[in-house]
Amino acid sequence: MSLPARGDVAARSAAGGGVKSTKTIKATLMKSVIGAKPEIRATVESLGFRRLNQTRELPDNDAVRGMLKAVNFLVAVEGTPYVRPKRSKYKIWRKRSDKKHKRGH
Repeated sequence: MSLPARGDVAARSAAGGGVKSTKTIKATLMKSVIGAKPEIRATVESLGFRRLNQTRELPDNDAVRGMLKAVNFLVAVEGTPYVRPKRSKYKIWRKRSDKKHKRGH
């Protein structure tokens, strides 16, 4: 068994590595990452999103699918319906000054 020459390997890697994946996923950033945890921000940035309503064609592989699943509340994926997250039903709305009064200020 003979190994490929150095030039063959360089030419193949420059041409795309020999194996081409033509499957892509279209994803759109629907909600802002302002106020999100740093891990979520990093995931959105690593998917290549820079602004709201930006659509990206991403390669269809397990890594990208996992990242999209982690940020599914911010990103809409083509083929699946996007459901905007609802506000919490059980949040108790208070004035900010209530905290100060409890501390004695």
